[in-house]
Amino acid sequence: MRVYYDRRAREYDDWYRGTGLFAGRDRPGWDEEVAHLIDVVASLPPVRTLDVACGTGFLTRHLRAAVVALDQSETMLEEASRTATNATFVQGDALELPVPDQSFDRVFTAHFYGHLDGPDRERFLAEARRVAPELVVVDSSRASSEQDEARQERVLNDGSRWQVYKRWFSAEGLAAELGGGETLLAGRWFVAVRAA
Repeated sequence: MRVYYDRRAREYDDWYRGTGLFAGRDRPGWDEEVAHLIDVVASLPPVRTLDVACGTGFLTRHLRAAVVALDQSETMLEEASRTATNATFVQGDALELPVPDQSFDRVFTAHFYGHLDGPDRERFLAEARRVAPELVVVDSSRASSEQDEARQERVLNDGSRWQVYKRWFSAEGLAAELGGGETLLAGRWFVAVRAA
């Protein structure tokens, strides 16, 4: 998947912005909910945060205080460094976080957890708990999907086609999966949960 994300990096934010290949999608209330999601992220208390699978830094730049942004894709990190000037960037594996135990106050991740299969979900959760006492997960809402999970074909601007595993969540379901937590956002397009 690293190759997919390297190739998608420069067009990834088209999804958030509704531009490029996403311009024709009918997503009622999308722009307002993206703005609300940004407000939710910006309102998190300013603590030492590890942003895992930060991608282009679209949400990273709204995290306050000391932020270390990690991604496996060098190209994603290059994109993130242009916009998330508040962060320090590290290339690394989200399932083997290259940081010491309890070195952060929060692990934050957006649109990563929903791409993990069962064993990788458990590995990630164990790593997040090792690194910080708090985990905030942002992902796609079940309210916008007719299914809980699927293999999706994703087409990039260059015409290449990729198979991606994807899950959608209710806020309550995500909180339960994380071992309990507080719902920060339960929208049509996004959910956000904070677990301690």
